[in-house]
Amino acid sequence: MALVVWLPTGSASAQTVPVASYRVNWWDAASISAAVALHLTPSALGLPEGPPSCVPCDPATLSGIDRWAVHPVSKSADVGSDVALLAVLGGTALAGLGSQPAEQWRGNLVVFANTAAWTQAISEWLKVGVRRERPVMYTDEAAAAASVRSSQMSMPSGHAALAFAAATSYFVISGRQHLPHRTRNAILFYAGAVSVASLRVFAGKHFPTDVLAGAVLGSGIGWLVPTIHP
Repeated sequence: MALVVWLPTGSASAQTVPVASYRVNWWDAASISAAVALHLTPSALGLPEGPPSCVPCDPATLSGIDRWAVHPVSKSADVGSDVALLAVLGGTALAGLGSQPAEQWRGNLVVFANTAAWTQAISEWLKVGVRRERPVMYTDEAAAAASVRSSQMSMPSGHAALAFAAATSYFVISGRQHLPHRTRNAILFYAGAVSVASLRVFAGKHFPTDVLAGAVLGSGIGWLVPTIHP
C-alpha cells in the first residue's frame, strides 16, 4: 500500500510559529532499552508455556463478530499487512522527521522510538497474559498450528497496535510542532492503520476484537508518550 506524505515546505509563515522540540537525554536510552528487553523476554522464556486449551477449538464459543473471521491463514493478506504496516511506519517517519532542524529531528525520533518500543513490549505481555487462540485454532489446521507458540497469542494484534501508535504519535507531535499538512497526513496514516488491522483479520491471524484491542492500545500509547515526554 502506498501512502502519499506531505512534507514540510519551509514556508515563511510556518517558520514564524515557535516549535516545541522534545528534549533528548539518557533516560530515553534507558526507556527504549527496557522496552526492547521486555518485548524479547516472553520469546526468550518460551512463554506462554504448555499446549493450547483446545485442538481444535469450537467456533460456537466465539462471539458473532469474531466467528465469521474463522478461516485458514491467507499468506497474501499476511504479507499485505506487513507491507501496509511498513508504509504507515515509513510515512509517519518521513512526515515527522523530514526537513527539520537537528534538535527537533532527534527529539521526534526519540519519541517515535519510545512509542514503538513500549507498544511492542506491552502488546507482547498482554498476548501472554490473555493467551487467546488465533483463528487458525478453530479450523482443520489446528493440529498443525498447535505446536507454534504464537498460536496462543492472538490478543491484542501487535500489527494494529503499532500502526495506530505511529499514526497517533504523529498526530500529537504534529499538533505540538505545527507541522504542515497535519490533518491530511493524519487521515492517510489512520487509513493505513485501518488497512493493517483489516488485513490481519483477512489473513486469519486475528479476530476483529483482537485488532480493535490493538487499535485502542496503540492509540493510547501513541497519545501518552509524546504528551508526557518533556
